[in-house]
Amino acid sequence: MKALTLYELNNLVRGVIEATLDRPYWVEAELSEAREVRGHCYMELVQKDEYSATPVARASAKCWHNVWMRLKPRFEQVTGQTLHAGMKVLLLVTANFHEAYGFSWIVQDIDPTYTMGDMARKRQEIIRQLKEEGVFDLQRQLQLPLFAQHIAVISSEQAAGFGDFCNQLDNNDYGFYFSYTLFPAVMQGEQVENSIIRALNDIFDRADDFDAVVIIRGGGATADMSGFDTLALAENVANFPLPIITGIGHERDESILDMISFQRVKTPTAAAAFLIDHLAEADSHLQMLGQRTVTYVNTRMQQEHSRLDHLAHRIPMLFSLVKTRQGAVIDRLEQQMFSLMRQQLSRARYRLELLHGRTLPALTQKLNTEKHRLEQYDLRLKAVDPQIILQRGYSLTTLHGKAIRDASTLKEGDTIVTRFAQGSVSSIVKSHQNISVKPSHIDHESN
Repeated sequence: MKALTLYELNNLVRGVIEATLDRPYWVEAELSEAREVRGHCYMELVQKDEYSATPVARASAKCWHNVWMRLKPRFEQVTGQTLHAGMKVLLLVTANFHEAYGFSWIVQDIDPTYTMGDMARKRQEIIRQLKEEGVFDLQRQLQLPLFAQHIAVISSEQAAGFGDFCNQLDNNDYGFYFSYTLFPAVMQGEQVENSIIRALNDIFDRADDFDAVVIIRGGGATADMSGFDTLALAENVANFPLPIITGIGHERDESILDMISFQRVKTPTAAAAFLIDHLAEADSHLQMLGQRTVTYVNTRMQQEHSRLDHLAHRIPMLFSLVKTRQGAVIDRLEQQMFSLMRQQLSRARYRLELLHGRTLPALTQKLNTEKHRLEQYDLRLKAVDPQIILQRGYSLTTLHGKAIRDASTLKEGDTIVTRFAQGSVSSIVKSHQNISVKPSHIDHESN
């Protein structure tokens, strides 16, 4: 049997396919990939098991430039999104087999209403889950601070909407001051969810620095809003401790993120206007309170002035009445004081007389006792009088007025005085080892 070349075999397959799959087919599938290259759209289709999400079928599809340029605007206008991975689509396809490039489905049409229905189903499922978790209304239970001036902004750094937002705040008609800090994030495509969650985590670490968070997306097409319709992003926003204001689409494009945020506005400039109006309302309220305070103070001051005038007219009369009453009280107290003083003096005089009668005998007895003790001390002093000792034949030798008890304490040349019962002798020490004295002066004392 003669072997076929690969080209011949592929050509045979091509013929079979063209003969058997000779009409278009509507096919339901999920996009695992969608990309534009030089005006053509290349898709990877997949079907997943309902319970395990495991792919059970795969295929490639192509939409050529002339068809894609017609289908793309209509699809995005109806769905508000671009084709992206994870999207369910209903495609009208024809079979195509090329000897060099293999098999693929050629897209002839796309039904955007099918995708809209699937998107709506997914959105309703996410909303249902958020409500079951009890977080759907958490943001609306927060309070925007009265003076919300420190704002964290999540946006693309190059987005025109971010510039519009900043200009609106900086050039507001009231001259209010706002400070804002940008936390850059991807605002279109498959990275929207993770990028915004990362920005929210960064803001959470500095939550005390801000009064509110603004998520804005502007300056581009309204298509591709799928990144704002995810459960993970919605849960992060719903549980965030600061009020979150969203301005990510136009009037008809309400995402799940808009639904669960503290305040949803149309555009970035509308978000800025909301903050300005909120601060203007607070300022107006303060001015009203200030005016009410001034009015109240003026009224109260007038009331107090009238009261003081009334009291001023009553003071002379009241003073005279009080003076008369107080004078009578003083007179009565004066009489009571004099009576009490006389009673106290009489009692004190009586006590002094009693004390005098008791003190004099005791004092006399005390003086006699002390006199007897002094006489005893005098007798004792006379018994130890040095003069009496000298009368018995003893003498007293002194050096510089102090009695000498040890001869070794004397030095040669010291002058000592020896006192007798009758007179005294001064001597000079000549030798320390063999004490000898030389009288230098004799003083006779008469008794």
